[in-house]
Amino acid sequence: MRTIDFSPLYRSVVGFDRLASLLETAAADSAAGYPPYNIERTDENAYRIEIAVAGFRGEELNIEVKENLLTVQGRKAANDEPRSFLHRGLAERDFERRFQLADYVVVVDAALADGLLSISLKRELPEALKPRRIEIGAGKSTLIEGEKAA
Repeated sequence: MRTIDFSPLYRSVVGFDRLASLLETAAADSAAGYPPYNIERTDENAYRIEIAVAGFRGEELNIEVKENLLTVQGRKAANDEPRSFLHRGLAERDFERRFQLADYVVVVDAALADGLLSISLKRELPEALKPRRIEIGAGKSTLIEGEKAA
């Protein structure tokens, strides 16, 4: 297993500690491959995350957003029914997937269909950050004190 040591970044840059911790988190999360997922850009400011959660019911899934961190958890209900498997290839284990969201990205909705959990996201910029057009008014000259109007 290969790991990358980001500690030199902490010593040589100031103010980028959040970026370094994001890189560390991404490197650690890439090792876990269950459950598989897709991230799709559906519009200029819209995204969709699809997670393969075959075998999970809606009440066994939990989606939470806290401080720009989207966490999806699957907790399989205990099955007390005795079963005898000749081959067991379907993963029914608990999972937790985390996605770091950019600033102003919010979860719009989530849906479960055909074994896929789809989470819709949208970037919603506050009005103060959106570009705005500044109208140019007709130039009125202002008089400077002590000058005569022409």
